[in-house]
Amino acid sequence: MGGLVIVETHPVQYHAPVWRVAAEMGVPLRVVYGGDFSVRGYRDREFGTSFRWEADLLEGYSSRVLQPEAQGYDSVTDQGLAAALEEMHPSAVLALGYHHPLDRAAIRWAVKRGVPLLFRGETSDAPHAARGWWRGLLRDGVLRRLYRRCAACLYLGQNSRAHYLRLGVPEARLIHSPYCVDTALFETGDEVHEKLRSSTRQMAGIRQDAWVLLFSGKLSWRKGVDLIPQAVAALPEALRRKVHLVFVGDGEKRGELEAACAQAPGIPAHFAGFVNQSGLSAWYHAADLLLLPSREMETWGLVVNDALHHGLPAVVSAAVGCAPDLVLPGCTGELCAVDDAQALSAALVRSTAWSDGSASARALCRERVGHYTVEKAAEGLWQAWSRCTLPKPEREERPAR
Repeated sequence: MGGLVIVETHPVQYHAPVWRVAAEMGVPLRVVYGGDFSVRGYRDREFGTSFRWEADLLEGYSSRVLQPEAQGYDSVTDQGLAAALEEMHPSAVLALGYHHPLDRAAIRWAVKRGVPLLFRGETSDAPHAARGWWRGLLRDGVLRRLYRRCAACLYLGQNSRAHYLRLGVPEARLIHSPYCVDTALFETGDEVHEKLRSSTRQMAGIRQDAWVLLFSGKLSWRKGVDLIPQAVAALPEALRRKVHLVFVGDGEKRGELEAACAQAPGIPAHFAGFVNQSGLSAWYHAADLLLLPSREMETWGLVVNDALHHGLPAVVSAAVGCAPDLVLPGCTGELCAVDDAQALSAALVRSTAWSDGSASARALCRERVGHYTVEKAAEGLWQAWSRCTLPKPEREERPAR
């Protein structure tokens, strides 16, 4: 059969569009999934709710599910993968990580049989300093050996690229395949901005002149959501009185957040609960800033991509991996220290000097995220595939979609 085989634990809403577009570009790919629970619907522990993604995660490319009975990420095993790969005789294998047994089984199979191995993992050195020295040395040694066996390493952004270079991957084997979101279900343009902004605020009981600070994601400790009311309470009084918080998502911290916002002098807040993809644009247009004050390392932080596509700047902590790529202080966002409500408050104050919500400010956000798209990610996959499988004349020009 040949072609590129991608091995993944389950269909993921920000990977599937890349596979679809890469297939349209001519990459002869097939995805082997451990399970399909994300398509059928499942309960997310951090969201604290059950849901299924609106987008068709299996459309537009060939796929195979090894364990349709799997009920979640932890119940997926490597059972059946070796037999499936033997049957498909891939010309190359793409692995997306090394933590899960399915990922490791894919890597072992490719290395053992001398099949070109491509790697597009969530890589970063951001948590490197937090590890004990011996753990860091052990991890580095294991990853150096893994990367030496890779025909190409596809980096997601600046932190990912720096990680590969530090561990000895030559420039010639690095290909940019950026982290991205599919905007097909969004309404991102300026032509709908004012309409959605006004109607959403009216629906949620938010003043039209309020300064709306949005958090979108899991209401959990690691996301630092409990720092947000503290940061708002520390704002200068005149600015604090303008604030209206919006929390889109659910999780363990919701009750604590509701109580914190209710404490005197009180912070107006709206809790929207879990909102699927097609409903998110209304909240991004209604807001003035996105907040992502994560305590624990975020390899990327795709909600920032979402926001910038809508022209919405973001205030993020230093734990958010996309900051070097997408958050340009004084232009598309601000950066603050980790686990520090006062630092978050100061970043909010700084943002008032430049985030005027104008069309030009929104355009700067969209321009910044314009290099982090599904098309760019798929082009990186095409380059990696063609480089390790096609004769040089055939890889000079990527086929049109």
